[in-house]
Amino acid sequence: MMPFEKRPLCGGEMVAREVEKFLRGGLNTATVKIIAEVCLRCGERLYPQETVQCFERIREKLKRDEVAGFQPMGQSFQVTNCDLESLA
Repeated sequence: MMPFEKRPLCGGEMVAREVEKFLRGGLNTATVKIIAEVCLRCGERLYPQETVQCFERIREKLKRDEVAGFQPMGQSFQVTNCDLESLA
């Protein structure tokens, strides 16, 4: 059961949707597909308390580089200079 039928701040309708959440911990990033309540007006997402606690456990594992049970998805890179000439 949803905690709200309408979002308290904007009054938008809340619906259950599968969303992708990006989590960072230290230099590592993970994505999690999860069901969240999403506002159809403003896009705000509401997560159950258990889900937020799970996010925190994942962030802690990422910080400690404990990623043995996580599936690699490729590599991430940081670009510090967005000068088009240097990227050519």
